[in-house]
Amino acid sequence: LGFSMDNTGYCNESSTSDEDMVEIAGATLDFSTTEDVPPLDRDKVMEEVNGVPKLMDLLDDPVPGVGTYEDFNTIDWVREKSKDRDRHREITSKSRESTWALVKSVSDAFSGWLLMLLIGLMSGALAGGIDISAHWMTDLKEGVCLNGFWFNHEHCCWTSNETTFQERDKCPQWKSWAELIIGTTEGPFAYIMNYLMYVCWALLFSFLAVTLVRAFAPYACGSGIPEIKTILSGFIIRGYLGKWTLIIKTITLVLAVSSGLSLGKEGPLVHVACCCGNILCHLFTKYRKNEAKRREVLSAAAAVGVSVAFGAPIGGVLFSLEEVSYYFPLKTLWRSFFAALVAAFTLRSINPFGNSRLVLFYVEFHTPWHLLELVPFVLLGIFGGIWGAFFIRANIAWCRRRKTTWLGHYPVLEVLVVTAVTAVVAFPNSYTRTSTSELISELFNDCGLLDSSKLCNYDNANVTKSSNELPDRPAGDDVYTAMWQLSLALVFKMLITVVTFGMKVPSGLFIPSMAVGAIAGRLLGIGMEQLAYYHHDWAIFRGWCSPGADCITPGLYAMVGAAACLGGVTRMTVSLVVIMFELTGGLEYIVPLMAAAMTSKWVADAIGREGIYEAHIRLNGYPFLEAKEEFSHKTLAMDVMRPRRSDPPLSVLTQDGMTVEDVETMITETTYSGFPVVVSHESQRLVGFVLRRDLTISIDNARQRQDGIVCTSRIFFTEYTPPQPPSSPPPLKLRGIMDLSPFTVTDHTAMDIVVDIFRKLGLRQCLITHNGRLLGIITKKDILKHVAQIANRDPDSILFN
Repeated sequence: LGFSMDNTGYCNESSTSDEDMVEIAGATLDFSTTEDVPPLDRDKVMEEVNGVPKLMDLLDDPVPGVGTYEDFNTIDWVREKSKDRDRHREITSKSRESTWALVKSVSDAFSGWLLMLLIGLMSGALAGGIDISAHWMTDLKEGVCLNGFWFNHEHCCWTSNETTFQERDKCPQWKSWAELIIGTTEGPFAYIMNYLMYVCWALLFSFLAVTLVRAFAPYACGSGIPEIKTILSGFIIRGYLGKWTLIIKTITLVLAVSSGLSLGKEGPLVHVACCCGNILCHLFTKYRKNEAKRREVLSAAAAVGVSVAFGAPIGGVLFSLEEVSYYFPLKTLWRSFFAALVAAFTLRSINPFGNSRLVLFYVEFHTPWHLLELVPFVLLGIFGGIWGAFFIRANIAWCRRRKTTWLGHYPVLEVLVVTAVTAVVAFPNSYTRTSTSELISELFNDCGLLDSSKLCNYDNANVTKSSNELPDRPAGDDVYTAMWQLSLALVFKMLITVVTFGMKVPSGLFIPSMAVGAIAGRLLGIGMEQLAYYHHDWAIFRGWCSPGADCITPGLYAMVGAAACLGGVTRMTVSLVVIMFELTGGLEYIVPLMAAAMTSKWVADAIGREGIYEAHIRLNGYPFLEAKEEFSHKTLAMDVMRPRRSDPPLSVLTQDGMTVEDVETMITETTYSGFPVVVSHESQRLVGFVLRRDLTISIDNARQRQDGIVCTSRIFFTEYTPPQPPSSPPPLKLRGIMDLSPFTVTDHTAMDIVVDIFRKLGLRQCLITHNGRLLGIITKKDILKHVAQIANRDPDSILFN
């Protein structure tokens, strides 16, 4: 016969002519059929036809590794989505054929919900364990329980009959370290002993944390949210969401929080939940083999992380939507909602705080707020915005210093020094000595008659003991002591958090930011309360604040301040307000929270455009195209594309004129991630696009599995292979790995449209044509460099390859 067959439908022309019908051993083959699978067992025909060796095509027999990605590369969203659609079509068409196929189709549809259930259960259980362990280890710095060392202070004194109401946290079963070691609780020696033990435990915990991170999982440090945002936008960081990272992050998060460093566990819990999501994805082929589907699961896992961190399932879903996700279809919204619900339910059944609440600082305020109070709320918003912008600048400057100087070479020493300074300064002040969550809890608290806190030590001369609704009263001496202690705590927290965030231990930012805002809010609240008490005849107070009325709630100011500062640092708005009212149960305070969150965002945006996570993404040079930024410059695709005028011409493959040796030479001499395929060097008419990784894997695979492939074998990207001379080595057909529909735009397309296409379709590269001929290429990296140049930043700060 003297012909060699190829794969898809064997069709050369669309019409069925007599020449297309060939007889082989009595069977008639129709060469123009358009079906993917020809009507005859092709392996038998292909073994050997008139001495021409079997031709292999990569479409029939997928080569392992083709279509996968290397580390630190960007996924092709369009390719991944179309792969998933093809898979779905195949399952749907098969499900009509047999009952077993129908069962498989149903289980495939159900697998997404099952995965969400598993992520919710696993993350909820881990978060409960982290909460309980951190609570116990924080108390371990101050003393130990004789009934069982595994009880924390509160649980130790729960069953005791010897506690008095005034000193409810003192019971014979709980011994401070001074009491155990030198036998007394009073006097300077006891104080020094407790001080020493506090610092030693803090240093031990932080040393263990940083050593474990350094030895086993370097990716477990920091918050994790900037990297997760980058991964969700399509970047691949292998191992960042792996099992080692999960194990080490969970252990070291407990250690870091317990060491008393100014950090929270909320950001890292998002990372922990995403690790759970990624690990559980491997149980389902649908998610294991498709990077885009896996990112939908990770978006839901991020929602789960916030759900268990704050006990705020709806806030978690909104956080994922507003802050971390890049691609968030409606289906993911429902699944995130379900997963967050399961996680919150799991955490509630573990009940880590023993108060049937999901969070430590649940409050219930009963007094309504007055319209005039919006003025101090807006002032708190302004404070939060200014502090947020200051914090981002200071923290980025410090982190840049860490990256570029000797400081970065000694992570363990840095952590130990910061821990020592934190512990030494924190111990004398009772507000910084306790864990930050407990501090926030106390600041949010509304003073009742039964509170023994210094902040609630008012002069109670004119209070009737019957009601718990307390009127505004003059502050006692303890309140003024507490106020200056809180002022010192505020300055300390503001400064130490700048240095702490970004060290080589797991560190969240939510709790320290909220602490700063809550202290500022509480101070302002007490000030307003005393102002209203002593000057209730002023015009602003006269209408609504009569003597003996309870008109100002300092705890509410603390809550609004916390929201303002968190908003200033992270630039969240909707999700922040929802998290805050889910966190505190204060539904009627939505308007004050909204006013503060919006003001803080406006003020912070006026000083600096980006939030802390975007700033860290840029500092680390991750390839993240920010969806919120507007691209306003008037440039065209031809200004950004490569090759530029001075560059060598574009490296291209031709569809039928190259040998294996030519292609391998091109691969070794260049570092590009892919090559356009053209009809010929003269015409430059575009045929498709081939990825470098797929090309190398396919050639290596063909050498192993196909006889006779040598350096002089010709490579064809055409639909059919022309007849070869009998003496020539067998050709290699690689049409199966070529993308036949690469994205192209003309050279006069405005750059803002190109940037939009990249953002919305998640492209890796886009080819530029002129009058139908290939002219150049724009990759995601080119766009990021172009955006950096326009913003007067160093374009080489984009690190990925």
